[in-house]
Amino acid sequence: VAVRLNAVHEDSGSFRNGVELKRSGINPTVTVIPTEKTKVVLSAEYAKDDRTADRGIPSAGPLGTVASPTGPLKTDPSTFFGDPDRSKSNSELAAFNGLVEHKLDNDTTIRNRTRYTTQSKFYQNVYPDSMISGSTVTLKAYNDTTDRDTLFNQTDLLFSMNTGQVKHDMAVGLELGRQNTDNLRKDGTFTSAGGCLTITDSNRKCTVSTTSPNTADPIAFANTSSLANNNSVMKQTSLYAQDQINLLPELQAILGLRYDRYEVDFVNNNTGVSIDRNDNLFSPRAGLVYKPIETASIYTNYSLAYVPRSGEQLTSITTATSTLAPEKFKNTEIGAKWDISPNLALNTAVFQLDRSNVILPDPTDTTKAILGGGQRNRGFELGLTGRITSAWSVMGGYTYQHGVITSAQSATPSGGVAAAKGATLAELPKNNFSLWNRYNINQTWGAGLGIITRGPMYAAIDNKTQLPGFARVDAAVYAKINKDVKVQLNIENLFDTQYYASAHNNNNIMPGSPIAIRLSVTSNF
Repeated sequence: VAVRLNAVHEDSGSFRNGVELKRSGINPTVTVIPTEKTKVVLSAEYAKDDRTADRGIPSAGPLGTVASPTGPLKTDPSTFFGDPDRSKSNSELAAFNGLVEHKLDNDTTIRNRTRYTTQSKFYQNVYPDSMISGSTVTLKAYNDTTDRDTLFNQTDLLFSMNTGQVKHDMAVGLELGRQNTDNLRKDGTFTSAGGCLTITDSNRKCTVSTTSPNTADPIAFANTSSLANNNSVMKQTSLYAQDQINLLPELQAILGLRYDRYEVDFVNNNTGVSIDRNDNLFSPRAGLVYKPIETASIYTNYSLAYVPRSGEQLTSITTATSTLAPEKFKNTEIGAKWDISPNLALNTAVFQLDRSNVILPDPTDTTKAILGGGQRNRGFELGLTGRITSAWSVMGGYTYQHGVITSAQSATPSGGVAAAKGATLAELPKNNFSLWNRYNINQTWGAGLGIITRGPMYAAIDNKTQLPGFARVDAAVYAKINKDVKVQLNIENLFDTQYYASAHNNNNIMPGSPIAIRLSVTSNF
């Protein structure tokens, strides 16, 4: 019998004005091994996460074009647009897990896992809803509550068998699940014009100055018939099998097939409309691995996967979308790995990912989605990991990606912006490069230096707002005080480069952190 206890607590600030994070969690685990062939693991989890919902800064006006896109607003990276005091994301999770594993006499293993979770999440945001117009920006507000109970049970059977001279390592399994979700959304209306210069569109939009982009004006939140007030019950049945076939000492094949049946009972509590959606999805996988020499391997892989039309959160289904086919992902990859030395590995790959029947976020309205016909992303990656010498270790890589819309997206009545065929996918820079070096000066001291570079990328599929590329340098110093105590000093963004880390859409762009210094101490006892 063994007992383990993991716990975490964090109370953090941010370079962003008014942004903070508080989270805590505990995870006790008990492992019982009644016999040499049987293992039972029982655990519980509790996690609570309270943080500021931060949607970043808007883009600079006026609206750009594909040929000449606009960029993020030039402002201090700490500037918060909206109201950090009323922009909250709170989540609470309780979970119980069980694992029973038993090995039979013929090297066959049967394993059963059970997981039950109950989770509640509240998200409220007062955020920039437009790019800069002159010296003003428009704010909007909403909140969203989700309560979810989930139960999953998974049984796997792992065994080996021979067909003549060919060995098969098999895995077959059954997964059963049930998920009950309640989701309620409320839009905010501003009830007075104090911090707001003007209030427009039935009091749902608040205009503020870029020099004073916050508002403390009262906001009333209410659910209307057009907003989410839903209950969904999802039942999942999955069967899967995978066979790793050792055709030759230097050649392996991997074949797999997964069947998923999703039954979704969806009720709109505002309208009384009930939607039943069933998806029967077959996801095949096939791959080959060839090792011409012991230190090198070449592989190819093909896979097909789906997202049900009800969406990842099972809350986006409507009468209009319930008849649409599921979103489909087809991935093809060819790669190679070479162990240059026992401690240094080089890997490379070329890949293509095709998505069809895609629902995309509306670039102009985060509450809506538009249906895109398809996307294609082609790319190449190269990575190097390991030790150059006994004292010098490296970890780095380069990735090139070219992702485009494969069929034109016309403007929709909900306000969707057109995306032309050939438009570049959002948040997909063509070039990414990173390299981290660590050098151990002696047994006590070490130093690290690295660089992260990223090319420009568009904030949304209309390609009218672009985040510029950047290069950021990081550094570190390591000290081993004794066998039980280690000290580490990390400096992120050593030269205080101003850059933009990500984008939710054209109007919500997240600045990167200015220079940040972290000191950590690790003690073993």
